[in-house]
Amino acid sequence: MRDILSELGIEATNSGASAGGFFDTHGEIIESVSPIDGKPIAKIRQATAEDYERAMQVGLEAFATWRTLGAPKRGEIVRQIGHALREKKEALGQLVSLEMGKIKVEGLGEVQEMIDMADFATGLSRQLYGLVMQSERKFHRMTETWHPLGMVGIISAFNFPVAVWSWNAFLAAVCGDVMIWKPSSLVPLCAIAVQKIADRVLAANGCAGVMTLVIGPGSSVGQRLLDDKRIPLISATGSNQMGERVAMSAAKRYARTILELGGNNALVVMGDANVDMALRSVLFGAVGTAGQRCTSTRRLLLDKSIEKTFLPRLVNAYKQIKIGDPLDPKTLMGPLVDKSAVADMMKALKIIKEQGGEILYGGKELSGAQYPGGCYVEPTIVLARPDMPIVREETFAPILYAIPFSGGVEKAIEIQNNVPQGLSSCIYTESLTNAERFLSAVGSDCGIANVNVGTSGAEIGGAFGGEKETGGGREAGSDSWKQYMRRQTQTINWSGELGLAQGIQFG
Repeated sequence: MRDILSELGIEATNSGASAGGFFDTHGEIIESVSPIDGKPIAKIRQATAEDYERAMQVGLEAFATWRTLGAPKRGEIVRQIGHALREKKEALGQLVSLEMGKIKVEGLGEVQEMIDMADFATGLSRQLYGLVMQSERKFHRMTETWHPLGMVGIISAFNFPVAVWSWNAFLAAVCGDVMIWKPSSLVPLCAIAVQKIADRVLAANGCAGVMTLVIGPGSSVGQRLLDDKRIPLISATGSNQMGERVAMSAAKRYARTILELGGNNALVVMGDANVDMALRSVLFGAVGTAGQRCTSTRRLLLDKSIEKTFLPRLVNAYKQIKIGDPLDPKTLMGPLVDKSAVADMMKALKIIKEQGGEILYGGKELSGAQYPGGCYVEPTIVLARPDMPIVREETFAPILYAIPFSGGVEKAIEIQNNVPQGLSSCIYTESLTNAERFLSAVGSDCGIANVNVGTSGAEIGGAFGGEKETGGGREAGSDSWKQYMRRQTQTINWSGELGLAQGIQFG
């Protein structure tokens, strides 16, 4: 472990803020504790309101020059950050596993996602296109141009401690924005390691301060960020409760938001599905990251015609899952992020039983010498009804609700849509009619809808985000970049005369 920390510049006690480089912070000390064994990894001195202000001032000063660089030049600097991440991929991926608990291949995959985002943003830096529109007035030209917004606030969650930052930071950077990052206090070392990498590249290019970091309490530093009128856009990932707080604070000052909140994602398996492929998809979607992805498969909608054959095979597959140290290459599921997450899962299972759910497999907290730290659980399959109140909620744990249905794809869509969340959804079917109906305007109401592809594991090239209580807004690919810029319609009159639109004659 010490070798990993040393390579990434993590010390026994670390500063919780960077503005063109890390500086001495003045808040209380917190410990980063590994869910693998419950042992502390390192300490962090949190940022105070004064430390936050210092980071903001440095970032705003950097914006004055950063926005004047050509976008391709900004893209080149982001490319260099991506290259620096490549050099530290192994160590950073292991740190993600060590601090968050996801298995090593997922930790490495998260770092690769950052690298891919850097490549995507680099190419995008030459494609921030505007429009030329036809004017109704003689010898006038109308264009649409995009300009940088300014300071972007990024609030990231524990489950993707580095990748989600890159979705926002790299797009914002090539768009000409600067940013301030508040990561989850459950995974501060991942943020510190990434910030150190970015700081070195930015300083080498004379652009120190474009990316800043503050680690501190949500009640003070976090709320200060939400209320700061100097931040026109806040991108926040987290719970619905957190998202409501962000939205209300931002709305009071007319700021924009990108909210990526709860998911209650359904995987539909029709009677004509490729069952082997569907089984593998359910397993990864429900068990991957110990059910702690916003896109984790929460609900399995299973056509009754295959219920009696599918569920026993799924239970048998669950029995073969190796649970334990996420750095062990044989492990398929690591721990939950902390003991409170375990308590939340156990509480949910109690409610499930009270509401009539039947546990088909799992549901136990794992302890003993083989499972140190108190954060290990069995992944759980519950035979459930769609009308159970808890099925409409998101429990951030490996609980899968198996819900048999009859009535064809129309009934499956009805059940899929009948939850407050609207992030990810998918259907397994060999029927073109079923697939097209699921993807149509009368089909899935989610931001992501797939056919013969699971709910989890989105590619960075597509816009990521959801509808309803998932929050709205999009991150990563497609034209998500437009949210980080302001649109300006421009009209140039070279006629020598003053012409008014709509044929108005005045005076």
